[in-house]
Amino acid sequence: MARSHPLELVRNIGIAAHIDAGKTTTTERILFYTGKTHKMGEVHEGAATMDWMVQEQERGITITSAATSCFWSGSKKDKAEHKINIIDTPGHVDFTVEVERSLRVLDGAVCVLCAVGGVQPQTETVWRQMNKYKVPRIIYVNKMDRLGADFFSVYDRVKERLGANVAPIQLPIGAESGYLGYVDLITMKAALYDTDDDKGKTFREVDCPEDIRELAAQWREKMIESIADFDDTIMERFLEGEEITEFEIRAALRKGSLANKVVPMISGSSFKNKGVQAMVDAVVDYLPSPLDVGAARGVNPDTEEEVVCPPDDKAPFAALAFKIMSDKFVGRLTYIRLYSGTLKKGSQVAVCYRDPQTNEFRVRNERIGRILEMHANSRNDIDEVYAGEIVGVIGLNDVNTGHTVCTEAHPVALESIKFPEPVIQIAVEPKSRADQEKLGTSLQRLSQEDPTFRVYTDQESGQTIISGMGELHLEIIVDRLNREFGVQANQGKPQVAYRETVRVKVKAEGRFIRQTGGSGQYGHCWVEMEPLPPGSGFVFENKIVGGSIPKEYIPAIEKGCREGLLSGVLAGYPVVDLKVTVIDGSYHEVDSNENAFKQAGLIAFREAMRKANPVLKEPIMHVEVTTPEGNVGDVVGDLNGRRGRIEGMEPQMGGVTVVNAHVPLSEMFGYVTTLRSLTQGRATPNVTPSHYEEVPTNIAQEIVAKSQGGR
Repeated sequence: MARSHPLELVRNIGIAAHIDAGKTTTTERILFYTGKTHKMGEVHEGAATMDWMVQEQERGITITSAATSCFWSGSKKDKAEHKINIIDTPGHVDFTVEVERSLRVLDGAVCVLCAVGGVQPQTETVWRQMNKYKVPRIIYVNKMDRLGADFFSVYDRVKERLGANVAPIQLPIGAESGYLGYVDLITMKAALYDTDDDKGKTFREVDCPEDIRELAAQWREKMIESIADFDDTIMERFLEGEEITEFEIRAALRKGSLANKVVPMISGSSFKNKGVQAMVDAVVDYLPSPLDVGAARGVNPDTEEEVVCPPDDKAPFAALAFKIMSDKFVGRLTYIRLYSGTLKKGSQVAVCYRDPQTNEFRVRNERIGRILEMHANSRNDIDEVYAGEIVGVIGLNDVNTGHTVCTEAHPVALESIKFPEPVIQIAVEPKSRADQEKLGTSLQRLSQEDPTFRVYTDQESGQTIISGMGELHLEIIVDRLNREFGVQANQGKPQVAYRETVRVKVKAEGRFIRQTGGSGQYGHCWVEMEPLPPGSGFVFENKIVGGSIPKEYIPAIEKGCREGLLSGVLAGYPVVDLKVTVIDGSYHEVDSNENAFKQAGLIAFREAMRKANPVLKEPIMHVEVTTPEGNVGDVVGDLNGRRGRIEGMEPQMGGVTVVNAHVPLSEMFGYVTTLRSLTQGRATPNVTPSHYEEVPTNIAQEIVAKSQGGR
C-alpha cells in the first residue's frame, strides 16, 4: 500500500478559539464541503459529527478534541487534491489540555474569532499556546451574519490585544443580515452568495462592486503593507508604486505565514454556509505541510545526543503519543503523530520517555495491534501509515501522553508535552459498596486519558480526592463515571488537613499501673516535650541514665508517643514539629512489659500536649495569578478577603501582572470559579501547597468546637 498523497499536499491543522466562536460548526462545514459527510451536523441540535460524546451533545460544547481527515482540491477545483487532517479542539478554559496537546503535534491552526465578540479571554490563552509551539495560523472571523458583527473592529482588536501582524486577504461585503459575501483582496474579485441556496455551495464570482471598490483598494494596501513589513522586495516594489502580481502576493503571504511573521485574515458565516470554502483554500495556500515544518528533534535515551527525525517515509520511525482514550469498542486507543518513517500494523516498537520523578530515560517494548484512521469516534482500519500523518493505534497498553513511540533499533525521546497543574479538587465517594472497587479502576483510566486530572487517597480522612482544571471539568468526570463506567458517586468538599503542635517546653508523667491479682501491668515514665521549627516532624530521644527504665522498654515508650502523634488533644488532627525526650521513670521486676510502657508513653505524650499550650496549624497555599493589569485590584481584593497575604506583584510583557500570595487552603474552595467571573476568564491561577501556619484563635475555636461536637 503506497502513500495516498505526497507530503507537500498534507496539512495537519487544528481549529481553536474561545468558547462559542463556532469552531465545531466550522469543522462540520469543512467536512460537508470536502465530501467527508453528506449532511451538515448542527451543534444546537446535538448532531455535530465532531461532538460525539453524550455530554458534548447535551451541553452544546466541545469537551474532547476530535480528529478527522478530508480531501480538498480548491473551491474552483484548480489545485492538486490535498489531504487535510483536522483536530477540532474545545474552547472552554477547563479543557485547555486538549488545545495544548493538539497544538504540540499540529503544523498549523485556524483561529476562529466571533465577529461580535472579537478577541475574547480564551482567544488570548489559545493564542499564547500557539505562540509557545510556534504554530503558523490564519484567522477566520466567523458569525458575520450576527447582529453587531464588525470585521474592522475585530481587525483592530487582533492588532491591539494579540500584537499580531494581520493581513486581511478578504473584505466582507455587508454585515449582519446584509452579509452577502466578500471581496478577495488578492484578485479584487467578489464572491456573492445566493441567498436561496441554503447549502452555500454556489456563489457567483463577479468584479468588485462599484460602491466598495475604493474601500477594497484601501484594504488591499493594508494587506500589502503587512507583507512589506517582512518582505523587502515587496516593500521596494510597493514604495515605487509598481504593480504586485497575485502570484507574488500569495508566495509572500505563504512565506511570511510559515515564518510566523504574518497572519492572513478572512471572514465568513459558517452557520449560513458562507466563506468556508475560501477558508479551506487559505489552509491549503498559507499553512505548512510537514515538509515546511521540517525535522523534529529528540534525544537518544542511551547517549543523550540529539537525534533528528526528518519528515521522510524512509527514515527510522518516530512518533509522539499525544492523546489516550478509553474506547468501549476497541479498548485503549492511543493517538499518535508520525514525524518520520513508516509504521505497519503488527510492528514491534519501543516506547521512550523521561521519568519525571528520577529524570532518567525509560525504554519499553510494545506491539502495535491495529492502525486506525480516525473520523471523530468512527474509524477505518489501515495496514500502514506514513510520516506526517495522525492516526489512532491499538495495542500500546503502557503508553501515556507525551511518550515517544519509535523503533527498537533507533530509540529517540521527542520533546514531551507540559501540562498545567490542576487547580481545584473535590472528594468523591461511591454510593454503594459494589461501586467501591469500580470507582478506583475507573478513575485510574480517566486519569490516564487526561493529564490534568489527578486522583489520590487522603491518608488521614480516607477520602478519594480528584483534582482538575475547574468545576465543569470535574462535573464532566463525575458524569462520565456514571455513564461510561456505571459508577454512582457522591461528591463533596475535601476535608482540610489541619495539624496540631505545641508552643512551650514542658515535663509530664505517664503512669500505667494495673496490679489487681494475677499478672499485673506496670509502666512509668517522665518525658520532656518541646516545639521544633516548622517542617521538622517528630524527634524522639532517650536520656535515661542509671537504668531507671531498662533499655528494652524505651522503643515501647517511643511507639506510644508515635501513636499519640496520630491524633492531637485539640481536635484530633495529626501532631507535627515536636521533640519528646524520656528523662526518668521506674519499672517493676515482674509486672513491667512492653505494652505497659507503650501505654505509659501514650499517657505521658497526651498529658504533655495538654500542658504545652497546643495550637492548630493549617495548610497554606502559594497562589500565583497571572492577570491583565485592569483586573489586578479585583484579584488582590478577593485574595485579601480570603485571609490571603500578598507577597508581591510583578508586571510582565503583554499588559499582564503576576500576583503572588499565600492563602489558607480552607479559603480556596470555589476560588477558580470566582476568579474567572471576576476577570471574565482572563486570569490564570497556579495554586501549589506551600507550608503550615497557625490558625487564628477565633477560627481555631470554631474548628475545635466542630470536632468535639462530632465526636
